[in-house]
Amino acid sequence: QVQLVESGGGLVQAGGSLRLSCAFSGRPFSTYVMGWFRQAPGKEREFVASISKPELTYYSDSVKGRFTISRDAAKNSANLQMNNLRPEDSAVYYCVADATYYGPLGHMYNHWGQGTQVTVSS
Repeated sequence: QVQLVESGGGLVQAGGSLRLSCAFSGRPFSTYVMGWFRQAPGKEREFVASISKPELTYYSDSVKGRFTISRDAAKNSANLQMNNLRPEDSAVYYCVADATYYGPLGHMYNHWGQGTQVTVSS
């Protein structure tokens, strides 16, 4: 049973940075695609980024150039470095994992974390 636990959310001023981490357990980490989604109040869930098993990365246009996704095999974790944050980045951020899928469709990911809140003040 795959388990995902996010950490690192919080309150930051616009232009600041945060680093989210997702601890993965329950299966061999190297065999899973990892990703991040976010959802703001009243808005639809939005794909943020994913990293496939050969460590190919994919980003939404809204975060490209500001966010960086990575994976740490030694710690069985996926990370999301968020720089130059904007108020519109405020949302609950969810870590996701799947054995094969790495695209932007949330329903295709079989495993979700509980989420961590990110709030960017203007």
